[in-house]
Amino acid sequence: MWFPDKRLSHQEAGALHNALCEGDTSGVQPHPAVDAFYAELVALHPEIDDVPEDQIDNLDLCPWSCAFDRSDGHIIMCCVWSRADHVSDLLQSLARKHGLALYDPQAARVHYP
Repeated sequence: MWFPDKRLSHQEAGALHNALCEGDTSGVQPHPAVDAFYAELVALHPEIDDVPEDQIDNLDLCPWSCAFDRSDGHIIMCCVWSRADHVSDLLQSLARKHGLALYDPQAARVHYP
């Protein structure tokens, strides 16, 4: 998830995603839409590290499988397989609302608002 200052092909978005996974944030720029997206997302589904121990198995509360990878310019999140459809729909909706690009590494496709 990042603010699209230009359109990338699916392949270019995949390369950007891989770079972000390696810690290289030079391909994205900080943008307030990323923070707004994050705030709305964690209000619905808190990050895994913020879930009380007795709620850790509540996948309706927290569908995440690990902590987010986040900067001022991007967010990468991973969900449990059983909640993938819900998370995909939610992320696409929030990305459109906040004007962000969304890359789906399983489908190798980028979605733009």
